[in-house]
Amino acid sequence: MRHMLKPLDFSVEETAELLSLAGRIEKNRAAYAKVMEGKKLATLFYEPSTRTRLSFEAAMLNLGGSVLGFQSADASSASKGESVADTVRVVSCYADIIAMRHPKEGAPMVASEFSRVPIINAGDGGHQHPTQTLTDLMTIQSLKGRLDHMTVGLCGDLKFGRTVHSLISSLIRYPGIRFVLISPPELRIPGYIREDVLEKNQIPFTEVDSLEASMPDLDILYMTRVQKERFFNEEDYIRLKDSYILTEEKLKNAKADMFILHPLPRVNEIAVEVDKDPRAAYFKQVQYGVYVRMALIMKLLEVKETC
Repeated sequence: MRHMLKPLDFSVEETAELLSLAGRIEKNRAAYAKVMEGKKLATLFYEPSTRTRLSFEAAMLNLGGSVLGFQSADASSASKGESVADTVRVVSCYADIIAMRHPKEGAPMVASEFSRVPIINAGDGGHQHPTQTLTDLMTIQSLKGRLDHMTVGLCGDLKFGRTVHSLISSLIRYPGIRFVLISPPELRIPGYIREDVLEKNQIPFTEVDSLEASMPDLDILYMTRVQKERFFNEEDYIRLKDSYILTEEKLKNAKADMFILHPLPRVNEIAVEVDKDPRAAYFKQVQYGVYVRMALIMKLLEVKETC
């Protein structure tokens, strides 16, 4: 039995196979509409989510399966003090696969040790968000035609942004990747990402303060919001929340084939005017997320294609 706890749980070859399956699903959704009949997905979301939770539910329903679960810790027995281990022991009696989001780093790992069914990490604190990374990879590959030899700009909250941490860890496996890390000093990437991931693997990167100055070099611009829920005091959040706001004016020097990604939700870090720019890909990204999660559910449950 396999779990998906971090992006590196799948090799480059397995990731390519998964993205290929997601691409086939995109082209012919009807052919996969019944492959999960009789199967159940449980969504255990201990912190709020709109896109990720609904994306998982849509994925399972699109495959002909059904869903159950809860959307906040208050709506579960966690409010009574039940442990993650006990919750998973119980829920794995009801469902065939579990997608779990939790504010504590490592909680899905703990869940995997007690579960009788595959666990998918749907985000754990500021740590990992592997299915968002798979979504990002599919988006980049679909738009650029490759996952190698490009300069990727990561902008905003790089300290607490689990989507950023996961994407860096995954992209370094492809040749010719260079990162431009754009953030205020207080929100720069954690030391373990800088030292254990980038420097250890000799990946070229620069840390800068200016979004505008970086723009001409970028093939992908990955925007993130400053996450209020990750701050210990509101004063720091208020001071940093408007650090980087992407506007059409700031895109003037960007490449014509540069694409803008964002894991969403956005607050104000991308002006609404940018939505009309042909390089804005963050809503396409949402749709790709459904196909990727459909493919991942099939892979983890070892469901064979019949088409």
